[in-house]
Amino acid sequence: MKNQHLKYVLELTFATLLISTSGALGRFIDMPAPVTIWWRSALAMLLLLAFCKYKKVNLKIQSKRDLGAFIFSALFMASHWITYFIALQLSSVAIGMLALFTFPIMTTFLEPIFSKTKFDYMHLILGAMVLLGIYILSPELDFESDSVKGILFGLFSAFCYAMRILILKQYVTKYNGSSLMFFQLLIISIVLLPTLFLLDTSNITTQFPYVIILALVTTAIGHTLFVQSLKHFKVSTASIIGSTQPVFGIIIAFFFLNEIPTWNTFFGGFLILSTVVIESLRSRKDS
Repeated sequence: MKNQHLKYVLELTFATLLISTSGALGRFIDMPAPVTIWWRSALAMLLLLAFCKYKKVNLKIQSKRDLGAFIFSALFMASHWITYFIALQLSSVAIGMLALFTFPIMTTFLEPIFSKTKFDYMHLILGAMVLLGIYILSPELDFESDSVKGILFGLFSAFCYAMRILILKQYVTKYNGSSLMFFQLLIISIVLLPTLFLLDTSNITTQFPYVIILALVTTAIGHTLFVQSLKHFKVSTASIIGSTQPVFGIIIAFFFLNEIPTWNTFFGGFLILSTVVIESLRSRKDS
Protein backbone atom coordinates (compact mmCIF):
# COMPACT_ATOMS: atom_id res chain seq x y z
CA MET A 1 0.00 0.00 0.00
CA LYS A 2 2.86 2.39 0.88
CA ASN A 3 4.68 1.64 -2.38
CA GLN A 4 1.48 2.18 -4.33
CA HIS A 5 0.92 5.53 -2.66
CA LEU A 6 4.47 6.63 -3.48
CA LYS A 7 3.91 5.53 -7.09
CA TYR A 8 0.74 7.67 -7.33
CA VAL A 9 2.51 10.69 -5.81
CA LEU A 10 5.39 10.34 -8.29
CA GLU A 11 2.98 9.98 -11.22
CA LEU A 12 1.12 13.13 -10.15
CA THR A 13 4.41 15.02 -9.72
CA PHE A 14 5.56 13.93 -13.19
CA ALA A 15 2.23 15.06 -14.67
CA THR A 16 2.70 18.39 -12.89
CA LEU A 17 6.17 18.78 -14.41
CA LEU A 18 4.85 18.15 -17.92
CA ILE A 19 1.93 20.56 -17.47
CA SER A 20 4.30 23.25 -16.15
CA THR A 21 5.92 23.49 -19.60
CA SER A 22 2.81 25.45 -20.62
CA GLY A 23 4.20 28.57 -18.93
CA ALA A 24 7.29 28.94 -21.10
CA LEU A 25 5.46 27.74 -24.23
CA GLY A 26 2.50 30.07 -23.66
CA ARG A 27 4.88 32.99 -23.21
CA PHE A 28 7.00 32.04 -26.24
CA ILE A 29 4.42 31.09 -28.89
CA ASP A 30 3.62 34.15 -31.00
CA MET A 31 -0.06 33.72 -31.88
CA PRO A 32 -3.41 34.91 -30.47
CA ALA A 33 -4.28 32.80 -27.43
CA PRO A 34 -7.54 31.30 -28.83
CA VAL A 35 -5.72 30.23 -32.01
CA THR A 36 -2.92 28.61 -30.01
CA ILE A 37 -5.46 26.79 -27.86
CA TRP A 38 -7.34 25.50 -30.94
CA TRP A 39 -4.14 24.04 -32.40
CA ARG A 40 -3.18 22.67 -29.00
CA SER A 41 -6.56 21.00 -28.55
CA ALA A 42 -6.98 19.70 -32.10
CA LEU A 43 -3.51 18.13 -32.29
CA ALA A 44 -3.70 16.64 -28.80
CA MET A 45 -7.18 15.31 -29.58
CA LEU A 46 -5.87 13.47 -32.66
CA LEU A 47 -2.96 12.06 -30.66
CA LEU A 48 -5.28 10.83 -27.91
CA LEU A 49 -7.71 9.39 -30.46
CA ALA A 50 -4.88 7.32 -31.95
CA PHE A 51 -3.80 6.24 -28.45
CA CYS A 52 -7.34 5.28 -27.42
CA LYS A 53 -7.83 3.27 -30.60
CA TYR A 54 -4.51 1.49 -30.07
CA LYS A 55 -5.32 0.71 -26.43
CA LYS A 56 -8.96 -0.07 -27.32
CA VAL A 57 -10.25 2.50 -24.85
CA ASN A 58 -14.03 2.85 -24.90
CA LEU A 59 -14.97 6.28 -26.29
CA LYS A 60 -18.72 5.93 -25.87
CA ILE A 61 -20.48 8.54 -23.71
CA GLN A 62 -22.90 6.67 -21.50
CA SER A 63 -25.64 9.27 -20.96
CA LYS A 64 -26.86 12.75 -21.91
CA ARG A 65 -26.09 13.88 -18.37
CA ASP A 66 -22.48 12.82 -18.81
CA LEU A 67 -22.34 14.66 -22.14
CA GLY A 68 -23.64 17.83 -20.50
CA ALA A 69 -20.98 17.58 -17.78
CA PHE A 70 -18.26 17.06 -20.39
CA ILE A 71 -19.41 20.11 -22.33
CA PHE A 72 -19.42 22.32 -19.24
CA SER A 73 -16.01 21.04 -18.09
CA ALA A 74 -14.60 21.58 -21.61
CA LEU A 75 -15.89 25.17 -21.68
CA PHE A 76 -14.22 25.82 -18.33
CA MET A 77 -11.05 24.19 -19.65
CA ALA A 78 -11.05 26.33 -22.81
CA SER A 79 -11.62 29.47 -20.72
CA HIS A 80 -8.84 28.43 -18.36
CA TRP A 81 -6.33 27.88 -21.17
CA ILE A 82 -7.18 31.06 -23.08
CA THR A 83 -7.13 33.40 -20.07
CA TYR A 84 -3.97 31.71 -18.76
CA PHE A 85 -2.15 32.29 -22.04
CA ILE A 86 -3.37 35.89 -22.13
CA ALA A 87 -1.99 36.32 -18.59
CA LEU A 88 1.37 34.92 -19.72
CA GLN A 89 1.49 37.21 -22.76
CA LEU A 90 0.59 40.29 -20.71
CA SER A 91 3.07 39.68 -17.92
CA SER A 92 5.64 36.89 -17.45
CA VAL A 93 5.81 33.17 -16.74
CA ALA A 94 6.22 33.87 -13.01
CA ILE A 95 3.26 36.25 -12.70
CA GLY A 96 0.98 34.19 -14.95
CA MET A 97 1.67 30.90 -13.20
CA LEU A 98 1.58 32.34 -9.69
CA ALA A 99 -1.77 34.03 -10.29
CA LEU A 100 -3.13 30.76 -11.68
CA PHE A 101 -2.03 28.89 -8.59
CA THR A 102 -4.57 30.47 -6.37
CA PHE A 103 -6.77 27.62 -7.62
CA PRO A 104 -5.91 25.26 -4.73
CA ILE A 105 -7.47 27.83 -2.38
CA MET A 106 -10.56 27.94 -4.59
CA THR A 107 -10.92 24.15 -4.67
CA THR A 108 -10.81 23.88 -0.87
CA PHE A 109 -13.93 26.04 -0.70
CA LEU A 110 -15.69 24.55 -3.74
CA GLU A 111 -15.02 20.82 -3.29
CA PRO A 112 -17.43 20.24 -0.35
CA ILE A 113 -20.22 21.75 -2.48
CA PHE A 114 -19.55 19.32 -5.33
CA SER A 115 -18.74 16.15 -3.40
CA LYS A 116 -20.80 16.83 -0.24
CA THR A 117 -17.82 15.79 1.85
CA LYS A 118 -16.86 17.34 5.17
CA PHE A 119 -14.68 20.42 4.83
CA ASP A 120 -11.08 19.74 5.84
CA TYR A 121 -9.85 22.79 7.73
CA MET A 122 -6.24 21.63 7.40
CA HIS A 123 -6.50 22.51 3.73
CA LEU A 124 -7.08 26.13 4.73
CA ILE A 125 -3.71 26.13 6.49
CA LEU A 126 -1.97 24.42 3.58
CA GLY A 127 -3.72 26.71 1.14
CA ALA A 128 -2.58 29.71 3.16
CA MET A 129 0.98 28.39 2.96
CA VAL A 130 0.65 28.16 -0.83
CA LEU A 131 -0.75 31.68 -0.93
CA LEU A 132 2.10 32.98 1.23
CA GLY A 133 4.57 31.19 -1.02
CA ILE A 134 3.00 32.81 -4.07
CA TYR A 135 3.12 36.21 -2.34
CA ILE A 136 6.83 35.80 -1.62
CA LEU A 137 7.49 34.60 -5.16
CA SER A 138 5.69 37.53 -6.76
CA PRO A 139 7.90 40.26 -8.20
CA GLU A 140 7.23 43.92 -7.49
CA LEU A 141 4.32 45.09 -9.61
CA ASP A 142 3.66 48.38 -11.32
CA PHE A 143 -0.12 48.65 -11.15
CA GLU A 144 -0.15 50.92 -14.19
CA SER A 145 1.40 48.20 -16.34
CA ASP A 146 -0.07 45.09 -17.96
CA SER A 147 1.00 43.03 -14.95
CA VAL A 148 -2.25 43.70 -13.07
CA LYS A 149 -4.26 42.65 -16.10
CA GLY A 150 -2.13 39.52 -16.25
CA ILE A 151 -2.92 38.75 -12.61
CA LEU A 152 -6.65 39.27 -13.12
CA PHE A 153 -6.69 36.98 -16.14
CA GLY A 154 -4.66 34.48 -14.12
CA LEU A 155 -7.16 34.58 -11.24
CA PHE A 156 -10.10 33.99 -13.58
CA SER A 157 -8.13 31.17 -15.20
CA ALA A 158 -7.64 29.66 -11.74
CA PHE A 159 -11.39 29.68 -11.07
CA CYS A 160 -12.10 28.00 -14.42
CA TYR A 161 -9.43 25.38 -13.76
CA ALA A 162 -10.84 24.57 -10.32
CA MET A 163 -14.36 24.20 -11.74
CA ARG A 164 -13.14 21.94 -14.55
CA ILE A 165 -11.33 19.61 -12.13
CA LEU A 166 -14.29 19.43 -9.74
CA ILE A 167 -16.69 18.52 -12.54
CA LEU A 168 -14.39 15.83 -13.98
CA LYS A 169 -13.65 14.38 -10.53
CA GLN A 170 -17.14 12.86 -10.54
CA TYR A 171 -16.37 10.83 -13.67
CA VAL A 172 -12.79 9.56 -13.16
CA THR A 173 -13.99 6.18 -11.84
CA LYS A 174 -16.59 5.84 -14.60
CA TYR A 175 -14.40 6.75 -17.60
CA ASN A 176 -10.79 6.18 -18.58
CA GLY A 177 -8.58 9.26 -18.08
CA SER A 178 -7.57 9.27 -21.75
CA SER A 179 -11.20 9.21 -22.89
CA LEU A 180 -12.13 12.07 -20.55
CA MET A 181 -9.33 14.19 -21.96
CA PHE A 182 -10.28 13.21 -25.51
CA PHE A 183 -13.90 14.33 -25.02
CA GLN A 184 -12.75 17.67 -23.62
CA LEU A 185 -10.30 18.30 -26.43
CA LEU A 186 -12.87 17.37 -29.06
CA ILE A 187 -15.42 19.82 -27.61
CA ILE A 188 -12.82 22.60 -27.28
CA SER A 189 -11.70 22.04 -30.89
CA ILE A 190 -15.28 22.39 -32.11
CA VAL A 191 -16.06 25.47 -29.98
CA LEU A 192 -12.87 27.33 -30.95
CA LEU A 193 -12.95 26.45 -34.65
CA PRO A 194 -14.38 29.89 -35.65
CA THR A 195 -11.28 31.61 -34.22
CA LEU A 196 -9.28 30.30 -37.20
CA PHE A 197 -11.39 32.50 -39.47
CA LEU A 198 -11.67 35.51 -37.14
CA LEU A 199 -8.08 35.89 -35.87
CA ASP A 200 -4.62 35.98 -37.42
CA THR A 201 -3.26 32.44 -37.94
CA SER A 202 -0.35 33.24 -40.28
CA ASN A 203 2.35 32.57 -37.66
CA ILE A 204 1.48 28.88 -37.42
CA THR A 205 4.13 28.07 -40.06
CA THR A 206 6.94 29.21 -37.74
CA GLN A 207 5.30 28.25 -34.43
CA PHE A 208 4.22 24.73 -35.38
CA PRO A 209 7.10 22.82 -33.67
CA TYR A 210 6.33 24.53 -30.34
CA VAL A 211 2.59 23.94 -30.75
CA ILE A 212 3.31 20.22 -31.29
CA ILE A 213 5.28 20.11 -28.02
CA LEU A 214 2.42 21.92 -26.28
CA ALA A 215 -0.11 19.45 -27.71
CA LEU A 216 1.88 16.25 -27.07
CA VAL A 217 3.92 16.81 -23.89
CA THR A 218 1.84 19.37 -21.99
CA THR A 219 -1.66 18.35 -23.05
CA ALA A 220 -1.96 14.78 -24.33
CA ILE A 221 0.45 13.29 -21.78
CA GLY A 222 0.54 15.78 -18.88
CA HIS A 223 -3.16 16.54 -18.52
CA THR A 224 -4.20 12.93 -19.12
CA LEU A 225 -1.90 11.75 -16.32
CA PHE A 226 -3.27 14.49 -14.05
CA VAL A 227 -6.90 13.52 -14.72
CA GLN A 228 -5.99 9.86 -14.14
CA SER A 229 -4.43 10.77 -10.78
CA LEU A 230 -7.78 12.07 -9.50
CA LYS A 231 -8.76 8.42 -8.98
CA HIS A 232 -6.25 8.23 -6.13
CA PHE A 233 -6.47 11.70 -4.52
CA LYS A 234 -9.05 14.21 -3.42
CA VAL A 235 -9.18 17.23 -5.73
CA SER A 236 -7.82 19.51 -3.03
CA THR A 237 -4.94 17.08 -2.40
CA ALA A 238 -4.09 16.87 -6.10
CA SER A 239 -4.36 20.66 -6.36
CA ILE A 240 -1.91 21.27 -3.52
CA ILE A 241 0.57 18.70 -4.85
CA GLY A 242 0.14 20.31 -8.29
CA SER A 243 1.19 23.63 -6.77
CA THR A 244 4.78 22.76 -7.64
CA GLN A 245 3.92 23.88 -11.17
CA PRO A 246 5.06 27.51 -10.63
CA VAL A 247 8.38 26.26 -9.28
CA PHE A 248 8.90 23.96 -12.28
CA GLY A 249 7.62 26.65 -14.64
CA ILE A 250 9.98 29.34 -13.33
CA ILE A 251 12.94 26.95 -13.61
CA ILE A 252 11.99 26.07 -17.20
CA ALA A 253 11.57 29.78 -18.03
CA PHE A 254 15.03 30.45 -16.62
CA PHE A 255 16.69 27.92 -18.93
CA PHE A 256 14.65 28.55 -22.08
CA LEU A 257 13.52 32.19 -21.83
CA ASN A 258 16.31 33.60 -19.64
CA GLU A 259 13.78 34.85 -17.06
CA ILE A 260 16.04 35.02 -14.02
CA PRO A 261 14.47 34.12 -10.64
CA THR A 262 15.19 36.08 -7.47
CA TRP A 263 15.85 34.90 -3.93
CA ASN A 264 12.13 35.39 -3.32
CA THR A 265 11.56 32.65 -5.87
CA PHE A 266 13.57 30.20 -3.78
CA PHE A 267 11.90 31.15 -0.48
CA GLY A 268 8.41 31.06 -1.97
CA GLY A 269 9.19 27.81 -3.76
CA PHE A 270 10.34 26.26 -0.49
CA LEU A 271 6.99 27.08 1.13
CA ILE A 272 5.05 25.60 -1.79
CA LEU A 273 7.17 22.45 -1.82
CA SER A 274 6.62 22.14 1.94
CA THR A 275 2.87 21.92 1.38
CA VAL A 276 3.49 19.10 -1.11
CA VAL A 277 5.43 17.08 1.47
CA ILE A 278 2.86 17.73 4.23
CA GLU A 279 -0.15 16.86 2.07
CA SER A 280 1.60 13.78 0.66
CA LEU A 281 2.19 12.49 4.20
CA ARG A 282 -1.39 13.29 5.24
CA SER A 283 -2.96 11.61 2.19
CA ARG A 284 -0.69 8.59 2.75
CA LYS A 285 -2.22 8.05 6.17
CA ASP A 286 -5.69 8.14 4.62
CA SER A 287 -4.82 5.58 1.92
